[in-house]
Amino acid sequence: MDQVKFRAMKDGDAADYAFLTKHEIEHTKGTASRLLNALVGLDEGLSGYQITRLGHSLQSATRAERDGADIDWVVSTLLHDIGDIFAPYNHDEYAASILRPFVREQCSWVVEKHGDFQMLYYGQQMGANPDKRETYRGHIYFDDCAIFCERWDQNSFDPDYDTLPVSHFEERVQEVFARQAYDPSVIRPGVRDPLTR
Repeated sequence: MDQVKFRAMKDGDAADYAFLTKHEIEHTKGTASRLLNALVGLDEGLSGYQITRLGHSLQSATRAERDGADIDWVVSTLLHDIGDIFAPYNHDEYAASILRPFVREQCSWVVEKHGDFQMLYYGQQMGANPDKRETYRGHIYFDDCAIFCERWDQNSFDPDYDTLPVSHFEERVQEVFARQAYDPSVIRPGVRDPLTR
């Protein structure tokens, strides 16, 4: 069988869905490579900064790694702005939805909320609420998001910083996206690990 027999999902039989499942599982094995290609595409994204969005992503991940962050943090930091091209109005939520099945909840939550936390740095200059992060005050991951933004995100627009290349991070991206999706031993809801070792 090269394709399913049905034209409407309700008409599919067990053989159709077994065929699709096999192909979908095979397709998921290429997720990391597709994400790395999309990451490189950030080089053509939003302009106006002193470095490209790709440069920003790499610099953020480089800072996280040099601070001693673990693989979940490094990969999450690398991909935290992957949505800039495809979802400019909710890039943080977009990136978090990609990461959520493969990294611990702490990291995906921080990625999802970092846009609100970043308002501290520029909200007042744009007529927006610089204290938007206060909505989350008391959340178990509040401090993690504040530190993420301060140490790895808001300061990673520096053209003179010694930033590591995409190739340096490829193996870790492959490793994270080779994990079993939603593995409870990885996701660990409500658990807070230190940002750095």
